[in-house]
Amino acid sequence: MRSYPTNSPEAAARLLAMALVADGQYSMNEIKTIDRLQAARRLGLAPEAIKAVIDGFCEDLLLAADGQWTGSADMDEASREQLLAEVQDPTLQETVWHLCEAVALSDGHLADGEVELLDRMAFAWRHPSMAMTSAA
Repeated sequence: MRSYPTNSPEAAARLLAMALVADGQYSMNEIKTIDRLQAARRLGLAPEAIKAVIDGFCEDLLLAADGQWTGSADMDEASREQLLAEVQDPTLQETVWHLCEAVALSDGHLADGEVELLDRMAFAWRHPSMAMTSAA
């Protein structure tokens, strides 16, 4: 898995990519949500740069799983924790979490992998404002 500098726009965007494929696939609603919420701009990236981060993350997942596509839900725990640790700024963490929540909710279904990822983010970053209030 490639690494990015701590609190970089790319590190934050990769977590959004992790949420995008947490259920093993992504929908057009999820992609449109990223565009509608201007996620690239909010994270400090150009639209083509966020796409490159998403593509790179998917490539890394395939390499780590010997070409088997399972999405990000089956990532090993150490890798997941490493990626979460690359975003340490509390304001950036909250922005990323809310973007990830919006992407997860955008297709009208919260898959187990999406809920698990959002919960792990909230636990790792320990932000009370990151409760799954809108998922009920």
